[in-house]
Amino acid sequence: MTTSDSQTQLADIRREIDEIDDQLLVLLNRRASCAQTVAEIKIAAGEVDCFHRPEREVEVLRRMMDKNPGPLSRETIGRFYRELMSECLALEKPLGVAFLGPEGTFTQQAAYRHFGHAICATPFPSIDEIFRAVESGACQYGVVPVENSTEGVITHTLDSFLHSSLVIAGEVSLRIHHNLMAAGCRLEDIREIFSHQQSLAQCREWLDRFLPGVTRTSVSSNAEAARRAASTPNSAAIAGEVAAELYGVQILQRNIEDEPDNTTRFLVIGRNPVGPTGGDKTSLILAIQNDPGALYGVLEPFARHGISMSKIESRPSRRAAWDYVFFVDLEGHRDDVSVAAALAELERHVTMLKILGSYPRALT
Repeated sequence: MTTSDSQTQLADIRREIDEIDDQLLVLLNRRASCAQTVAEIKIAAGEVDCFHRPEREVEVLRRMMDKNPGPLSRETIGRFYRELMSECLALEKPLGVAFLGPEGTFTQQAAYRHFGHAICATPFPSIDEIFRAVESGACQYGVVPVENSTEGVITHTLDSFLHSSLVIAGEVSLRIHHNLMAAGCRLEDIREIFSHQQSLAQCREWLDRFLPGVTRTSVSSNAEAARRAASTPNSAAIAGEVAAELYGVQILQRNIEDEPDNTTRFLVIGRNPVGPTGGDKTSLILAIQNDPGALYGVLEPFARHGISMSKIESRPSRRAAWDYVFFVDLEGHRDDVSVAAALAELERHVTMLKILGSYPRALT
């Protein structure tokens, strides 16, 4: 092919791309107009607080990801439609989402992954305050960490559900990559490392190998660690890439986590229950008598009805010494026939049962 032929072919393809872009622009704005009409209908019907419907959003995402023929990846299509729906919803009323601050935390990253970037994301200093912000209506949703694949559960989140009326509206699984960062400091000059205690634990082997004599200081969040490293001589932080950008520190070493599959699960909390989507989880809290076979009586109905339990975790009830409650995750929605039947039987074997919510499984 001659240079002239190549240039002609490129010009033709670029014209075709321009035509496609013009069509996309029309269709994207047409979709946004439809979303505005939906909001107007809901307002006319008396809905004014929150137009977000998690089950509908997941239905759209799953459908488009499943129909995707490529060459764009499934993840790319999901990310594109998540942002598109986020922007369409924000035309009428942006969602208020509380997250564990300050800015730059993995919890903020999880909030954007779940809701898109067209939200009003507000940092709060503690998990308790996130629950209160959603309970009071200051935010429509909150995002809280619940467990890490390396370090286990975040007990503060589990305990907060014991006394809250909020329900779980979704979950996010986020691969966690830790980076060592500092401001104008070389690796050999570092005398102190700031990070959240979970992150320090998740990078223990790397730190023992490369920075064995350096003081490790636990702080409230990785974003706070990056902020301190930016202003403290001969110090560094372990945090995510977003924190490095926010606080103007330089990444010295990427991906220093000990486990390459290090993943944190976050829960989305809200005030309204979520309808079934066909790919759901149900979470609950239960308490049982301290009798022989009591736990078997809890587990047996789920086995008999063919329901998989993906998690069971015990926590002190704080009602009496050595008294425990159990946090359980089930596959399925509470409105599914088999799950509803098992839950009805379960009530005969427990002293307390609280369904925390049925919600769509994290998209993969």
